[in-house]
Amino acid sequence: MGKRLIQQCRGKGSLTYRVRPSAYKHKISYPALSVNGFGKIVKLINSAGHTAPLAKIEIMVEKAGKKEKINFIVPAADGVYEGQEIFIGLREKGKPEKGDIVALKDIIQGTKVFNVEIAPGKGGKILRTGGSSGIIMTRDEKGVELIIRRRKLKINKDSRAIIGVAAGEGRITKPLIKAGKKHHLMKSVGRKWHRTSAIKRNAVDHPFGSGRGKRAKSKIAKRNSPPGLKVGHIRPSRTGRKK
Repeated sequence: MGKRLIQQCRGKGSLTYRVRPSAYKHKISYPALSVNGFGKIVKLINSAGHTAPLAKIEIMVEKAGKKEKINFIVPAADGVYEGQEIFIGLREKGKPEKGDIVALKDIIQGTKVFNVEIAPGKGGKILRTGGSSGIIMTRDEKGVELIIRRRKLKINKDSRAIIGVAAGEGRITKPLIKAGKKHHLMKSVGRKWHRTSAIKRNAVDHPFGSGRGKRAKSKIAKRNSPPGLKVGHIRPSRTGRKK
């Protein structure tokens, strides 16, 4: 009897293929849409599960006639520091500063932003990787145009973003030097490493295994097939060469 296939093990979710919970104990979120005013960066956090350092922000809000503190965590902008004041919303005087959380409609064209919401109030979903940013371009009734490298996205004008570039740029510039460094890096993101291609495995370990002259068997898997069979084409609309 052969071993359980790698994709079956991954589907089961054993410790080998699961990210350790401590890597994702910090939840990234924005405060409610009604919250605005000055906030303070109380702590910069080095999280194993994120490529950018995180900033814990504290702001005073009024609830039922009383003022209370609320905290939330976002990816840190490049150049911010602990104790720095940022503004949530549009400043009354002066343009937004680095680290401010502003609605897209209030941001000047050509400004770099990151941690952008797709829908207002849902929290930042795109441009959260260390060193990433997009550029605000034209705006109209349909929304605000955001350029990400060569791609253009149209996003709701009331969605929020952070001014600046996400901290942590250049993290892949430094060479890993030894395999141990790569091992710990891959362990933090919960992937099996090294990855062996299917055709190089034994026939009992994968449907493409053995190869027999490096000719992998063509497979068209059904959408609801179990992990051990979900290889090759996954319910394609068509196969073969286009004529």
